Amino acid sequence: MTSPKVRHILSLSGGKDSTALAVYLRPKIQDMEYVFCDTGKELPETYEYLNKIEAYLGKPIVRLNAGFSFDHMLEKFSGFLPSPRMRWCTKYLKLIPFEKYVGDDPVRSYIGIRADENRQGYISHKPNITPVFPFKEDGITKADVFRILEEAGLGLPEYYKWRTRSGCYFCFFQRKIEWVELKRVHPDLFEKAKTYEKTTTPTGQRYTWVSRESLPELEKRSEQIRREHLATLQRLAASSKSKPLAQLFDTAHDALDENEQPCLICDL
Repeated sequence: MTSPKVRHILSLSGGKDSTALAVYLRPKIQDMEYVFCDTGKELPETYEYLNKIEAYLGKPIVRLNAGFSFDHMLEKFSGFLPSPRMRWCTKYLKLIPFEKYVGDDPVRSYIGIRADENRQGYISHKPNITPVFPFKEDGITKADVFRILEEAGLGLPEYYKWRTRSGCYFCFFQRKIEWVELKRVHPDLFEKAKTYEKTTTPTGQRYTWVSRESLPELEKRSEQIRREHLATLQRLAASSKSKPLAQLFDTAHDALDENEQPCLICDL
């Protein structure tokens, strides 16, 4: 009996690392399948960047979805918002649709964790899915990722001017400055994010996107958050004069990491 053909799959997040990996592997693996797990709550810039990536690759990016909405799952969880300790959004809206797409076929899943990262997490533990880390194997670092994207003519997604991660517009892994910038760039989405919060419940439990602070409370501190972030950028600029602003912004967030590491499938 002939063994089933091994499939090659690269899950794109709309972020820099998975995009750079797609560019890096394009000439090496002709039958690569590109997928994107769409929650329906992504930033407009993410969808625009995916279209740009698709045009560069010359192949369609398969848009996967769970068949139900974030709002449906939120109702199932009785209004309990996802958080770093309860990442149900990643499980039900990203991971399960990906595993359903894979099925039982033998798959090599290509993951954009870089050589200069310590993360070892993987998005699935199904025995038919073998994780592959080309950047780690080939010593590709963050600086190389920026170079790969620049040379390909893709550059960075537009949201990199104010945010350093892909994912939903209300992602709980956003830093506080990114929430402030969301309000500036997409005030309508910021207002929508506010409607999901519950600060008064029968149990007294507050459901907020940011730990120990609601978005209206954060909104009142916007200028303070901006000043603190600007001071950090200025310090970094003094020691890294050759770095473009987007890379400085990215480095600033590494220096001010307020949360745990984000979900792998969302943050690449």
